[in-house]
Amino acid sequence: MEYILVFLEGIASFISPCVLPLVPIYISYFAGQDQKKNKAFTNSIAFVIGYSIVFTILAILANRFGMVLVGFTKAVKIILGSVIILLGLDYMDILKIKIFGNFKRFQMNLKSLNFIKSLMFGTLFSVSITPCVGTFLTSALILIATKTELLKGIILIFLYCLGLGIPFIVSAIFIDRLKRVFDFIKKNYRIIKIVSGLILIIMGIYMIFF
Repeated sequence: MEYILVFLEGIASFISPCVLPLVPIYISYFAGQDQKKNKAFTNSIAFVIGYSIVFTILAILANRFGMVLVGFTKAVKIILGSVIILLGLDYMDILKIKIFGNFKRFQMNLKSLNFIKSLMFGTLFSVSITPCVGTFLTSALILIATKTELLKGIILIFLYCLGLGIPFIVSAIFIDRLKRVFDFIKKNYRIIKIVSGLILIIMGIYMIFF
């Protein structure tokens, strides 16, 4: 259950209002001036690997921090699960916490990206985008902090990165065919925010009771 929820949080991060509008711009970076799909595909994979490295490091740190609190596992789960529920209510605009509201779009003038440059681009992206996807990333890291096994934590962050990364890679291949999909998502952001918030709330409830 938790693996599915973390994967869905990754997808929710991708379709969030401050990531999705930037996707066509990033894909144009990946494809380069010659607009080659093979190049876009390769660079998008490097991009995903880049931010996955940073998020994995954060997951390891969260897991190690959680080990310090291992003697208070039940209490920690209740507290952190409640935090995730609050994040979900905030994302649905039921509460007005807005912890992650100060997002500044990441601006770069990139030309002739290759695999290595795209990898570096991904690591910079992970830092700049954290305030935007912070609600979902924080939820994933909180869950990882409650795990006593590091391997489970790494698997969870891998699934989160996969949920965020697969749409990027698919978009790099089919960007010219996905305009209608993007437009549909933009027109239905309110519904999507509610569904995404519910995913967070379910995650919080799951953490408290399981």
